[in-house]
Amino acid sequence: MEPWMLALAHWLALPHNGLATVFLIALLSATLLPLGSEPAVFALVQINPQLFWPAILVATAGNTAGGAISWWMGLGTHEAVEHWRGKRSEGKALAWLKRFGPRACLLSWLPVVGDPLCAVAGWLRLPFWPCVAYMAVGKFARYLVMTAGLIYLWPRVGI
Repeated sequence: MEPWMLALAHWLALPHNGLATVFLIALLSATLLPLGSEPAVFALVQINPQLFWPAILVATAGNTAGGAISWWMGLGTHEAVEHWRGKRSEGKALAWLKRFGPRACLLSWLPVVGDPLCAVAGWLRLPFWPCVAYMAVGKFARYLVMTAGLIYLWPRVGI
């Protein structure tokens, strides 16, 4: 393994830099990269149970920031397509999402479709801050339910 990769892995190692690691993984997993952040949150909470609420809040912040990045990517893609085509490029298939507006971003927590939903919200030029607020609510609920559920199913065993 390359020295820089070892240094990066060491810096991101749990629990030494646990909250920073959770933030970064949550941010990256909210983009279109195929990555899940729940295992990192669960691992940190298993190693350090008093970090339950900080881990949930940091993961929510990172995942919401990643959703906001996806929103901006969607907006940028829309602007570029309109510029090159010279006309509106929205399809009828996106009209139903536009009908729900920023509230549709509550569903950004869903696997597979949640992250692209944030990009589509940007594509549709839905208002940024309401979308981010709904993303945060949905993502917070997901982390809270999933982490609490995993702790219930696999309680901490003398680590």
